[in-house]
Amino acid sequence: MSSLYLPETPWPVKDAKGLHLISSLTPNGRKVHILLEELKQAYGLEWTTSLIDIDTLEQKKEWFLRINPNGRIPVLIDNAKQPPHAVMESSAELMYLVNTIDKDHIFWFSDPIQQSEALQWVIFWHASGQPNQGQYNFFRRNDSEESRFAAQRFKSEVLRIYRVLEDHLSGRYTGTRREYLAGDGTGKYSIADINAWPWIRNLRSIGLGDDHLTALPSLAQWVDRIAQRPAVVRGLGEWYDEDVHPELLVSS
Repeated sequence: MSSLYLPETPWPVKDAKGLHLISSLTPNGRKVHILLEELKQAYGLEWTTSLIDIDTLEQKKEWFLRINPNGRIPVLIDNAKQPPHAVMESSAELMYLVNTIDKDHIFWFSDPIQQSEALQWVIFWHASGQPNQGQYNFFRRNDSEESRFAAQRFKSEVLRIYRVLEDHLSGRYTGTRREYLAGDGTGKYSIADINAWPWIRNLRSIGLGDDHLTALPSLAQWVDRIAQRPAVVRGLGEWYDEDVHPELLVSS
């Protein structure tokens, strides 16, 4: 048995072959689900999945921390490597998948300049977007004076980040409207988009005012454009829902 796995590691995890995903229906989980579904459609990629009920804190147990010391989902394990290679952090998992599977650069880029552009947007969202939106989502659901103050602070930052994306997509500074975040011309659908979209997809239902939404037309169109992709629909779907597929839940 690999040192990555302990005796108490659930058997669907330690006995998995090839790519194995441990995940849940969170925005970070969904971004990896979506890329896997896109790669399945493009290349016939196969993988197996285990789900974790994060409310039970299974992801904080020793067996999981051996795989991901940060104790968070999703985590991707490539058992085709010896020893098995674990990848933590959802954005890093997207990078690993395009670098190892996407040989035709369907969801990434071969040109170093376009790679640089796309990576900037991946890091922008990972470092600025999702931490602030995660905090905003938490505090806006808690009705206390302190929470209301914190929610307003993080809401302001989320709006600032959304305006950065709006300016980029609208071509405010370039004169060229874009359909996607990275790539020449109007851009190409890539992991730069996949990385951010699961967080932003609900922008109309996270407590932003109509005046704020009206000021984000290009971002709203980007959300709707990506939502139509069949692999995106599958990535959001019931296969990753622990209530629909309890047999995929793992615990020690």
